[in-house]
Amino acid sequence: MATIKHTSSKNSDLTAPEHYLTFQHNEYTGLPLLDENGHPKLREEYLLDTLECGGQSFAMACLLANRKYGKNFSPDDVKTHQYIISFDPRDAADNGLTLEKAQALGLQFCKENFPGHPAIVCSHPDGHNGAGNIHVHIVIGSVRIRTIPRQPYMEKPCDWQEGMKHRCTAAMLRHLRVETMELCQEAGLYQIDLLNGTGERITEKEYWAQRRGQRRLDHANQKAAASGQSIRQTKYETEKAVLRRQIRSVLTKAVSLEEFSAQLLQEHGITVRESRGRFSYLTAGRTKPISSRKLGDDFSKEKVLAVLGENAERKKTARLYSSDPHPDRISRLIDIQAKLAAGKGAGYEHWAKIFNLKQLAKSMALFTRYNLNSEEELDARVKELAEKYDEAHKVVKDLENRIKANRELSRHALAYVQNKKFAQQVKTAKNPEIFREQHRAELTAYQAAAAYFKAQKITKLPSLKQLETEREHLISEKAQFYEAYREAKKAWMELSTAQQNLLSTLHREDRQQEAEQGGLHDLDRR
Repeated sequence: MATIKHTSSKNSDLTAPEHYLTFQHNEYTGLPLLDENGHPKLREEYLLDTLECGGQSFAMACLLANRKYGKNFSPDDVKTHQYIISFDPRDAADNGLTLEKAQALGLQFCKENFPGHPAIVCSHPDGHNGAGNIHVHIVIGSVRIRTIPRQPYMEKPCDWQEGMKHRCTAAMLRHLRVETMELCQEAGLYQIDLLNGTGERITEKEYWAQRRGQRRLDHANQKAAASGQSIRQTKYETEKAVLRRQIRSVLTKAVSLEEFSAQLLQEHGITVRESRGRFSYLTAGRTKPISSRKLGDDFSKEKVLAVLGENAERKKTARLYSSDPHPDRISRLIDIQAKLAAGKGAGYEHWAKIFNLKQLAKSMALFTRYNLNSEEELDARVKELAEKYDEAHKVVKDLENRIKANRELSRHALAYVQNKKFAQQVKTAKNPEIFREQHRAELTAYQAAAAYFKAQKITKLPSLKQLETEREHLISEKAQFYEAYREAKKAWMELSTAQQNLLSTLHREDRQQEAEQGGLHDLDRR
């Protein structure tokens, strides 16, 4: 799941962002790491491009913009903004995300959302946590060097006019979250709904508290190991992280609110409180409870009650096939004879036989998990999963078409509003022909919008704000349904692959039996 984060900087040294992105720094102090000669050490792997810098470096482009428009001379002025898009660590293995692809996505995102600003786009293969999450830094100069087309999420003229400063408003952040979700979904990457909160709300303060605590723990463990003492703990957890883990451990097995509260108190000494429709959790040794909002949406009253209801329903139905939510991926069997005929050797044959045995074992395990005992049951189950996938695919396509239609309507509505004045002025112009020639592009956009409204039988101009809200709602709905769609597709492809493996095995055995019987008949004739 990709996330987007924003920070701003008042540092007057405009070379600092590029220096940080290209050289290694101490993650705790922010100071550059030096080699044996006292020179800064380059990062081992990164990709960096600049946009709208006019052939200059990023620092020079920002400096020229500041001087041209008389901006950013005060120490309190924001000189640069940084947006970081962090991709899911699983995307590299599961969805083929590479550093080059991430850089291309970052460039596309920057061009579409920060036009008119000098920018650096830099991709790194990993973050501070060492989880392998490829991420993209987008650093923009705060001053806009050209006027850009107005977009529905822009609130004031300063959001699109030349010489004005970038504003990271709530509307802008919401728009960027929507664009991040769309970017990942179009690229086939893992993504969650960024508009309706996060399951775990980890602040910058908590993140660095965990990092510093882990560093201290690792140092203490090294001293203990050197002195021969036993090591009891290797992973440091903040107070909130421990609380989240303890709540989740109870939430996976409780089926009612009473059972949930009782088990939390009995097993971990945590008291569940409710105030103004919200849950909070009081741990032992604290006088003030920690609210669910500080922990994340997964611990809110609504989510807890929903999970408890699902647990109760799951306990009633006792679905045998849902015992393993993350089965191993199954691949098609290799046609070994065809590969040998194509020139493969004995080593490949040995490897392929082992590979096929593993895939057959996974296929049989999958049949057991789904409680399938005959080919008829298997066929019925595959058809059922195919129908579920088709239904989910139709819903996703319908939402995508509605989002596309909303974008087109928004584009025409914006063009109509922006260029209506030119259509009115042409009537009162002293020389209409010259006026039309001077404003041909604006009048063409206005006429195209009017023709679109007429073709769609739209008699009342829609509200741009309402269209933006509707689009956000549709994208949010798509994001919430997208994971269900992926799971439906995965389940269908998995079982259909296992079915093909079974059929291939049965057909091969039939051919072998026919060949053996043919050989016996030949012997009888002799």
